[in-house]
Amino acid sequence: MSTELPGPRKASLLVVFLAVFIDLLGFGMVLPLLPLYAQEFATVLGIERDTPKMGLLIGSLMASFSAMQFLFAPLWGRLSDRIGRRPVLLVGLAGSAICYALFGLATVWKSVVWLFVARIGAGVAGATISTAHAYIADVTTKETRAKGMALVGAAFGLGFTFGPLLGYFALEGETAVPGPGPGYAAAALSASAFLLALFKLPESLPNGPPAHAARGWFNLASLRDALAVPSLLALLLTTFLCVFAFANFESTLAMVLEDKYGPFQFTYRNVLLVFAFVGFVLTLAQGFLVRRLSTRIPEGTMATIGALAEVGGFAWLAYSLANPSLAALFAALAIIVTGFAFITPSLNALISRRSDPTKQGGILGVAQSVSSLARILGPMAALPLYTTPALADRLAIPRGATPFYFAAALMTLGAALIALAVRGGKDWGNEECKMQNAK
Repeated sequence: MSTELPGPRKASLLVVFLAVFIDLLGFGMVLPLLPLYAQEFATVLGIERDTPKMGLLIGSLMASFSAMQFLFAPLWGRLSDRIGRRPVLLVGLAGSAICYALFGLATVWKSVVWLFVARIGAGVAGATISTAHAYIADVTTKETRAKGMALVGAAFGLGFTFGPLLGYFALEGETAVPGPGPGYAAAALSASAFLLALFKLPESLPNGPPAHAARGWFNLASLRDALAVPSLLALLLTTFLCVFAFANFESTLAMVLEDKYGPFQFTYRNVLLVFAFVGFVLTLAQGFLVRRLSTRIPEGTMATIGALAEVGGFAWLAYSLANPSLAALFAALAIIVTGFAFITPSLNALISRRSDPTKQGGILGVAQSVSSLARILGPMAALPLYTTPALADRLAIPRGATPFYFAAALMTLGAALIALAVRGGKDWGNEECKMQNAK
């Protein structure tokens, strides 16, 4: 049986990819700059840098976005099952444009409070990424689903490649904290993505939403649907652990690189270039490696390879802090990001394959919420670890290495969980899976 998609479906995937990419271009521009904004505005409030209180503030600002995704991803997923994918995606893109504009205004006002308001609103709007996953599941076959899911990962990678580069040019000099430009530019990009989807994106549910789609917004129906299949529970737990470990890395990387007392002491501009490199590697890994290997290697094997790569990469990154080398730093970053690129689309594809097609929007929303919960807790755990130098001294490890060793330990457990999750369970449509879901 051919695994090629019809022309119209390929065109739909392209539009989804472009819309997600343009929106995430703005996200990638703003994210690496968040610690800089927070540190600058917090000093106005009398909060000193390199203190646990500063780490808590920055962690809370980063976690606020993910907290809203955790709450709203299942809501958007169930709503897309009910009214269709297209209107939900349009609302999310419009909301992102408004909130990024507000973010720009918050930098003019130098207000930490308005930064939180803007990030909370952007989190609500950005929670529609689960609907993008459901859209891809609608227009792909089981055989091509991992390749389709990797498109979203490639859009993330491109956004994180070119977004920091745009942020690089927004900086005035090597050390100046950027003004409102990145926020306004991100708003314009999200507005462009909205217009693209408005005029070019068709609905992916050809016969309309299912008659029995979930009713109501805040209910536990999608969670019950996911937990009804035992292998889905294991996959959700695995997703949480893997994203939690990666959140330890991404939430502390900028601060470790910029640390005036650390081994690298990068300027703000150099930090942005490192994030651009991370995005470039993610793009190559998910846009080329994963898409080519996903039809040859089972998703479970791909996820296991990715987890083991991350264990080695995190340990190498921590080692590079004690033995500073730019070559070792960039090699470790490449290994970590490639490992993560192997894990995420593989787990999403497995979750989709084992879900009832009429409920997969809600179930993928639950998976997105699990990821968001991990992204909430990851920075809240990593930043206090980073801003407590005494802990590193007691462990006899370099300043800033604690979060990375912690992430390596988590991914060791994650690799074992992936093996357990993949061993049990079958695709939806298998009689055994139907019986499990009916219980």
